[in-house]
Amino acid sequence: MTLRHRLPAARRAVTVLAAAGTALASTLITAPGAHAADSDITFSDVVINKGKPIVLGTGARIEVPLTYTVKTKVRLDDWRVSVYRGTYGQNSYHLAMGTIQWDCSRSSAGGYTFYDCDESLEVDPDQLPGGRKLVNSDATVWKTVGLGIKVDGGYDDDLLSYTTRLKRASVIESPDASPEPVTKGSPITIKGTLKRANWNTHRYDLYGGQKVVLQFKAAGSAAYSYVKTVTTSSTGALRTTVTAAKDGTWRWYYGGNSVTGAKATTGDYVDVR
Repeated sequence: MTLRHRLPAARRAVTVLAAAGTALASTLITAPGAHAADSDITFSDVVINKGKPIVLGTGARIEVPLTYTVKTKVRLDDWRVSVYRGTYGQNSYHLAMGTIQWDCSRSSAGGYTFYDCDESLEVDPDQLPGGRKLVNSDATVWKTVGLGIKVDGGYDDDLLSYTTRLKRASVIESPDASPEPVTKGSPITIKGTLKRANWNTHRYDLYGGQKVVLQFKAAGSAAYSYVKTVTTSSTGALRTTVTAAKDGTWRWYYGGNSVTGAKATTGDYVDVR
């Protein structure tokens, strides 16, 4: 049996809180006082963004897939898995503004009801719950908590072991291979500029001292291959020279790091004559 949420998706974040009343709503957002998890309600099989880091730029709102299972012996009015940072119950804040899509399938076994849920969380770097914005120190590991609202008005918060990592988006501007066309055996110069999101200032800054890979895909081929590794200058500039051998497409690929997302440019095709 498939369940769809009763209200429009944009309202789901406040719906969960409203179901518990004003005092509980404050607790679920700011977590001033956590309590022991109810053994009759458990959350499991949590996967955020298909197991990949969440990469955010500046100002662009994204949807992040989330799947999980709820196992319960009590009747629930609503439930959710929330992504947060800090110490839950003392000083924490949450990531998602709400749920864009929410579908759950229901089954029963051994006196328990199971809800297998498939959601899409709405994440905006400039608008976290409570009016906060992301800052660069938020590029780290975030934790999760399961929240269940019972039909009798009680609630349960279940601190989960699953974590997800946030990363600052990177971009490579002005990828350019020239001249075009070029004589076989002549040099081709390939340029670009690496930048990454600065959540403190909400703009993209030049990113120097980073290793970026130059890749090539020959005409008729389906895949890019490694050519060389180039380090960005202090101003994020990329520049290298290769010898023209055959028709094909050139691109830059940056693999990212623990706080920065990966990025591949669109390809620039060069005709070799």
